[in-house]
Amino acid sequence: MLARRLGATRLSSLPKKTTAGLPRAILTRNASSSSSSAFESFLNSRLTLVSVSLFTAGTVGWYTHLYGSLPFIPQVHASLDSDEGLHPPAYPWSHKGIFDTFDHASIRRGYQVYREVCAACHSLDRIAWRNLVGVSHTVDEVKAMAEEVEYQDGPNDEGEMFMRPGKLADYMPPPYPNEAAARAGNAGALPPDLSLIVKARHGGADYIFALLTGYVDAPAGVEVREGMNYNPFFPGGAIGMARVLFDGLVEYEDGTPPTTSQLAKDVVTFLNWAAEPEHDERKKNGIKAVILFSVLTLVSLYVKRFKWTPIKNRKLIYDPPADKKH
Repeated sequence: MLARRLGATRLSSLPKKTTAGLPRAILTRNASSSSSSAFESFLNSRLTLVSVSLFTAGTVGWYTHLYGSLPFIPQVHASLDSDEGLHPPAYPWSHKGIFDTFDHASIRRGYQVYREVCAACHSLDRIAWRNLVGVSHTVDEVKAMAEEVEYQDGPNDEGEMFMRPGKLADYMPPPYPNEAAARAGNAGALPPDLSLIVKARHGGADYIFALLTGYVDAPAGVEVREGMNYNPFFPGGAIGMARVLFDGLVEYEDGTPPTTSQLAKDVVTFLNWAAEPEHDERKKNGIKAVILFSVLTLVSLYVKRFKWTPIKNRKLIYDPPADKKH
C-alpha cells in the first residue's frame, strides 16, 4: 500500500508528456490521489471558512431569535426584566393571516365595551362617527349614537357659541376637557388616547389583551404603592389603571357570553381596527397587486424570450473575400 502511494505521488510530479504512454490503471490511481488533494484544498480554502462561519452565525442568531438567549452564555442586564414588562404570548387573532380580515361582529361588540367601560377615562380622538358606518353599524345607528352627544358649535348670527347634536362628521368626544382634568380625575395618571394604542405599544394587540387580562396579586417580595395595581405585563409591574373587565360586565346584543377574555378580545379587536381602519382594504389591494404583477411578469418573460430567441440563436458566418491576384 505504501509503495502504491509513493508511486502515485511520483507520477503526479511527472510532466504530462512523460505520463502519456503509461497504462490506464496507473493513471487512474494517480487521478484518485489528485482528487483527494483537491478535496483537502477545498477544506482549507477561504470560501469554506467563510461558509462555515456564516452558517454558525446564522444558527446562533436563529436560536437566539427563538429562545431569547444562548444556554451557555449568562445574560447580563443593567435593569430587571420586570422593568420592561413580561413579554405577552402570541394569540391566534382571526385577522392575523395574510388572507384574513377583521371580525366585524367582534368590532361591534368591542365598540360596545369601549363605550360602556373604556370611554369613561380614555379618548378616541382620531375616530369620527362616520368611520363606524359600514364597519360595525348602519348609517341610522351611527346617526342615533352621534345625536346623543352635544357638541359646541358657532358662532351663530349673533356671534355666540351654541350646542348642537352630533353628526357623522364629528369626532368621538373625549371624557375630559383637557389634560389637567384627566390627571386630576385619575390620581395624577394620564389615561392615553386609544386611537393608535395598538400600534404604539410593543406587542400590539397581544400586549393589550395580556394587559387587560393579566391582573394578579403581587408576588412575595414585591411592594406596590397605594393606589397602584400589579400587572406583570406592564413595564415596572405597577400600573395606575385598576382591573376594569369582569365576567358579565357588559350585556351583548347578540347574546355572546360576556366573559372577561371575550370582553378583552372584542375591545382589542375594535382598537386594532381603530389603529388600522384600512386593514381589510389594504390586504385586498395587495392580493390584486400580486396577481396583476405576476401576470405581467409572465407576459414580460414570454415577450423577452420571443424577441431575443432569434437573436441569441443566430449564427454569424464570416465569408472572407477571395484573394485576388494582381
